[in-house]
Amino acid sequence: MTSSKEEGGDSVSQLIDARIRELGDWRGELLGRLRGLIRQAEPDMVEEWKWRGVPVWEREGMICTGETYKNVVKLTFAKGAALEDPSGLLNSSLDGNVRRAIDFHEGDKVDEEALKTLVRAAVALNMSTGRPARRRKGE
Repeated sequence: MTSSKEEGGDSVSQLIDARIRELGDWRGELLGRLRGLIRQAEPDMVEEWKWRGVPVWEREGMICTGETYKNVVKLTFAKGAALEDPSGLLNSSLDGNVRRAIDFHEGDKVDEEALKTLVRAAVALNMSTGRPARRRKGE
């Protein structure tokens, strides 16, 4: 798994770790668990830290974001409308033309295999577009 550096020197992984700890409740625990599943599904995933505190996972482009709200942890898939979702995980932002999301509420069961399959499908979609690999500053 690759990680970037954020201005100020903290690695993205450290910023995400800190965010998970800062939440200090079920949302942090769940975000940490979802992060682990995303990384299991695609070991070459790149973590980013955008929009002043949103973890973003990328592989040949954006795969998904991990947002936390008062009553929900939301994984928003950048190209979710184009993904096959046979398990019916995508349950939010269903009326958009591009994005789709999964809203997790406290106590929701996570279908780990279905989530990893969805992440892999999102990576495959990005890889199929033929977009060149993203270069980092200094490379």
